[in-house]
Amino acid sequence: MVTELVCGCDVGSTYGKAVIMDSTGAILGSSIVRSKMDPESTAQLAIETAGEEVEAFSSIGGLAYLVGTGYGRNYVPTCDLNVSEISCHAMGVHLTNPAVRTIIDIGGQDIKGIMVDGDGSVRHFSMNDKCAAGTGRYFENMARAFEMDLPAFCELALQSNSPTPISSQCTVFAESEVISLLAQKKRPADIAAGIQASVSKRCYTLLKTAGIEREVTMAGGCAKNRGLKRAMDRMLGFELVTLDTDPQLMGAIGACEFARRKALASKFT
Repeated sequence: MVTELVCGCDVGSTYGKAVIMDSTGAILGSSIVRSKMDPESTAQLAIETAGEEVEAFSSIGGLAYLVGTGYGRNYVPTCDLNVSEISCHAMGVHLTNPAVRTIIDIGGQDIKGIMVDGDGSVRHFSMNDKCAAGTGRYFENMARAFEMDLPAFCELALQSNSPTPISSQCTVFAESEVISLLAQKKRPADIAAGIQASVSKRCYTLLKTAGIEREVTMAGGCAKNRGLKRAMDRMLGFELVTLDTDPQLMGAIGACEFARRKALASKFT
């Protein structure tokens, strides 16, 4: 029997993600690839890379249903439907952990606070898309200022119990402030912890606008930042839920679930 495959593709500003499921909702393949200049090329690479893990995958055109999401969702080739990343992240987190009610999603260039209902739909959301401070790009810039790779920088803050306050909110000014602090021979781990604390305050303000209801989790690539998670735990006064599935795939998982439901519905219409 031929396995019917559906796919969700999340084309972000920094990474492209894809998830392939069968009709039962089982995840058969997934991928995370660095975004190219052309979002269509990013989407194609992400889907084909995920397809390498799936024996029944033949081509993008052979998918039963394909949903695109993310900033480049309009460029996903042969896409059947586009769904907002807010709805897709809510659904993806809901499928992964139905107990979660609040999501802080940190992407490459924006931050979103999302409240989720018990069925995975969006109740409220707030979004910061006017400034890159606190986003994935921000952390990449900070890692360069420390002359470290990103994973090492994210771990550095865990060595500090005395964060150095970072006053600047703007990415450019904050980077200049950090370089100045490093030149003053301030302890790098304390500066790194101050950066994480500054971002956690920014996220907390956004979450309060959307509403905070437990359980709370982080999604997106920055959810892998343990220094930020510790700062968020301290800011909230309780621990964030850690997702069992890669948090960077939440948008693609949600998009794939929407594709699965559309494919099933089409059989009865």
